[in-house]
Amino acid sequence: MKKILYTIAIATLIFSCKDAKTMEATPKEDGLLTVTKEQFQSGAMEIASPIEQDFDVTVKSSGTIDVPPENRAKVTSFMSGYVKTTKLLIGDKVTKGQAIVTLESTDYLDVQKDYLEVAGQIDYLKSEFERQKTLYDEKITSQKNYLKAESEYRRAKGMYQSLKAKLVLLNINPVNVEKGKLTSIITIYAPISGDVTVVNATVGMLISPSDVILEIVNNNDLHLELYVFEKDILKVKMNQKIKFTVPEASKDIFEGEVHLVGKSIEGKDRTINVHGHLSENVKQKLLTGMFVEAGIVVNSKKGLAIPSDAVITENNKSFVLLLDNEKNGYSFKKVPVSLGEKLEKFVEILPHTSINSTSRILTKGVFDVAN
Repeated sequence: MKKILYTIAIATLIFSCKDAKTMEATPKEDGLLTVTKEQFQSGAMEIASPIEQDFDVTVKSSGTIDVPPENRAKVTSFMSGYVKTTKLLIGDKVTKGQAIVTLESTDYLDVQKDYLEVAGQIDYLKSEFERQKTLYDEKITSQKNYLKAESEYRRAKGMYQSLKAKLVLLNINPVNVEKGKLTSIITIYAPISGDVTVVNATVGMLISPSDVILEIVNNNDLHLELYVFEKDILKVKMNQKIKFTVPEASKDIFEGEVHLVGKSIEGKDRTINVHGHLSENVKQKLLTGMFVEAGIVVNSKKGLAIPSDAVITENNKSFVLLLDNEKNGYSFKKVPVSLGEKLEKFVEILPHTSINSTSRILTKGVFDVAN
């Protein structure tokens, strides 16, 4: 009896395997993907036909979020010095005129001493020049003595003004120097208000005039800097709407407006710069330097649309699952499609021989069926 039962069990298993293989072979032979009605319902799948939608015709471009030149400042020193104090970190906010770093050097003392020497001589040289001029006018002294006095006075005056301007650039008060109050420390102040984006200074570090100590960016006037290819530039006009995304940071779609269009083609890529303005609420969500992908709206059109979730992408090609029949479940055929313009949740299907407004396409559960 046990042998009979064992034989029946083996036979049943063999026939079951044959049946399973037969079911798996069907999709491979006709190229269809089939799901049962139970799978369709449990997976909350949906089938719908393409609908007509209004689409924006856009010119594709890319670029960055930037600020005007006057809103970006690189802080440097006019003379070398060693960093004495610095307390700022990247991300700190500063206001225009705020002390941001102090430098120390004996070279600053040398400039002040030179200024004092010239300041002490200039009064004497001025009076000597005026005396020689009077004598020359009265023909008491020679022209040579008069010209010599004039030359010395004017040279000293030029040196005095030059050293005074140098002290002002170093943020040293010339009045204090003339009073004998010399200092080996200078303070550098913020040239604009904004956020600190670069810090290259540490205490004790030698700073030369070519070194950038800090970089400050004022984000109050963020804008778009886009690059449009030469073939598209004649379509772009001022005040056109810009729709853009920041692919590395968000899936949100932001909006701007064309404000300026460049007048010359730049670089090997043959692109033209397009400047876009942003609203205040959009500015608050963005940062300087972000990479953006944008579409400049140049026209509008009607087209067949399906939900973006209905599209399968494989090897840079797009497909949809077209309902073939509903016998013993739902059978779908994977059909290649060409995509046009995009909306937030819909995508345009360009004219196709297999798909029209009456076609029935799987719109939900596509990923589960395709895989």
